[in-house]
Parts: sequence; structure tokens; C-alpha cells
Amino acid sequence: MTSLVVTAIVALLIGAILGFAVAAVLARTRRIAVETERTMLARRVDDLEADAGFTTEIAGALGPLAQSMRRVERQVDTLERDRTEQYARLDTQLAQVAASGEALRTTTEQLSGALRASSSRGSWGEVQLRRVVEHAGMLERVDFDVQTTARTPDGATVRPDLVVRLPGRKQLVVDAKAPLAAFLRASESPGTVDSAQLAEHARALRSHVDTLAAKEYWAAFTPSPDLVVCFIPGESFLAAACQADATLMEYAMAKKVVLATPGTLLALLRTVALTWQHDALNGSAKELFTVGRELYDRLGTMSSHLSKMGGSLTRAVEDYNRLIGTMESRVFVSARRLKDLDLSDAPIDPVDPLSAATRGLGAPELLDAAFEREADRANNDRSA
Repeated sequence: MTSLVVTAIVALLIGAILGFAVAAVLARTRRIAVETERTMLARRVDDLEADAGFTTEIAGALGPLAQSMRRVERQVDTLERDRTEQYARLDTQLAQVAASGEALRTTTEQLSGALRASSSRGSWGEVQLRRVVEHAGMLERVDFDVQTTARTPDGATVRPDLVVRLPGRKQLVVDAKAPLAAFLRASESPGTVDSAQLAEHARALRSHVDTLAAKEYWAAFTPSPDLVVCFIPGESFLAAACQADATLMEYAMAKKVVLATPGTLLALLRTVALTWQHDALNGSAKELFTVGRELYDRLGTMSSHLSKMGGSLTRAVEDYNRLIGTMESRVFVSARRLKDLDLSDAPIDPVDPLSAATRGLGAPELLDAAFEREADRANNDRSA
């Protein structure tokens, strides 16, 4: 019985010891786990705090960038809106350009069709010629005449488009009926210029030169330079003809025909206008010379009259002084005797002689004229 109790007590002690040991192990294990967890939480907190600081730094660094991105976004929106509006306006303008091009093409075709007719082509050339003349500052019926009719010595009637008046009553004839039909046909060829039509254009212009040379306008309008100006209403017309016929200009000059484009004719007419100005200046100078001579002669006549008037005034002063001398030596003596006889009490005021004299001549021209008159007077007295 006693052994059982002892055994039980020992077992209890062993169980208690084991239980305490197990409890101690478990407590230590729990404590280690808690410490480990606390250490991990502390590290986690440190990591989170580090991440939070880094995030704050990144946010602070990216703040201005975000503002810049927002500004760029607003500018991009504005540019996109402007681009859309510009594209809309560009579409409108392209449509207008297309419409203008179509209208210009239609007008060009109409003009080309009209210029194929000789009457319309002549009228257009006359209009261009009038514009050039007006740009040169000339006036109709003053500096030039249009459609003037005249006759050559052979009896042929000619009617040029323009007759320019030159100084010295001379005249310059201008014709504006240049052929353009072949050039217009050559211009209608798509892509390339028809060389055959250009050659035909050059031949037509050469034939027109022969026609103008045969009319001999300079014989009908005399005096006139021995030439006639053939007005070609466009630089390209003459350039195309000279390209096809390199000797056209020399041929025309040999025929006394001057091929003139608007620029060439404008320079020629400006030269004529300048010649008129110099002629007017020369006329004014001659008139001024004539007036100057008349004024000089009249000044001489006036100086003669002044000299005569001065002599008359001098003689009048001398006669006046002689009269005063006579009064003092003869009249006043008798008057004083009458006063002495008590016939009158009124005193007689003395009369002073004139001391002022006329101004002498000082100008050489007046002195020469006076000397000449004195010499003429002396010769006349000697002859008498």
C-alpha cells in the first residue's frame, strides 16, 4: 500500500515536472514566436515608413511634372482645335481656289475663242495700245490721235491705229493688228507647245511685217521718221515668234518696221514725252530771252525819261531861285519904300531859296544813257 502511494506520488511529481517542463517549453516557444513576430512587425513598420517617405519624395518630384503635363495637355487640346478649324478653312479656301481656277479656265477659253476672230483680236490690241499710251502720260488729241485717215503720194488710203505727235510737227505711226491665231492654237496643245504652230505664228508675223512695209505709212504722214511701229500686245507673242524665227527682228528692221511689245513701246513713248518736255523748256527759254530783251529796252527808255525829268526838275529849281533873287533885289526894295511911306503896316515875309537838288545818276547804265543823250544833243546843236 505504501509502495503504491509512493509510486503515485512519484508519478505525480514526474507528471508535474513534465507538465512544468512542457509548459515552460511552450511558454518559451510562444515568447520566441511573439518576439519574432514583433521583430518582423517592427521591420515591416520600418519598411512601410521608408516606402511612405520615398512615395512622398516621388510625389513631390512628380508634382511640377504633373502640372507641366496638364499644361501640355491643354495646349495639345488647343492645337487640335485650331488644327481642326484650320483644316476646315483650308477646305473652304481650296474649294474657292478650285472655283476660281474653273472660272479662270472658262474665261481663258472664252478669251481664246474671241481672239481667234480678227475683229476681236484687233479691238483687243487697240485696247492694250491705248492702255500703254495712257500709262505713258499722253492725252488723246493732244499728244496722239487714233484711227487717222491719210493718203500716200500714190493715192492709197491708210488708217493706222495710232499717230503719235513728235516735236517739230513730226509724227510716229503705230499699228496694233498683229496676227495671233497660230500662237493661240499652239498654246492649246496639252503638255507641250506645238512647234509647227509656232513656226506658222512666226511666218504670219513676218507676212504682217511685209504688209506694213508695203503701206509706207511714213509717206502719208509727213514729216515722219521712215519707220512704222508694229505693236504686239504681249511679250510672249514676240518671244515665241523669235524662238521659231531667229532672223525676224533683223528682217523687220530692214523693212523699216519696229516690233514693239508693251514694255518697249512704253519706253519709246516715255522718251517722246521727255522730248516734249525739253521742247517746252526750250520754247520757254526763248520766250524768256525775248521778254528779257524787251524789259532791258524798256528800262533804257524809262531811264531816258527819268533823266529828262531830272533835268526838268533841276531847271525848275534854278528858275525858282532866280525868281527869288529878282524878288529880293527888285520887288522887295520897292515894297520896303512903300512901307516907309506908311502905306502898309503888314510885314513882308522873306522867301528862302530851295536848297534841295535832284539825286545824281549812279547806275552805269543810266550814266551811259545820259552821256549818249548829251552827245546827241551836242551834235544836234552843232549841226544847227
